[in-house]
Amino acid sequence: MTGISEILLLIFLILCILIVPRLMTPKPPGKKKTKPFPRAFTMKIRTAIVLSAADIIISALWIKPWQGRISMFIVSGILPVVFGWSLFWIFSAQKK
Repeated sequence: MTGISEILLLIFLILCILIVPRLMTPKPPGKKKTKPFPRAFTMKIRTAIVLSAADIIISALWIKPWQGRISMFIVSGILPVVFGWSLFWIFSAQKK
């Protein structure tokens, strides 16, 4: 047990040496950087996420990949979702 406590003590000391000086340095006065507001998911994106999960779940319940039909599950359950999200990713880059 002493070996584990010594290792944890060394990790704690190294973290204190690296992190505490950064916390103690005064920040220069000036403009505060505001983080941009994270984009919320639109209704279309949320619907697509739910439909993707539903497609995989329904395919799994219908095909039963745990009984050895994993290739059929991948072809009918996983690949359409991956293909659809890939197309979304490609077309969303064109809009920007």
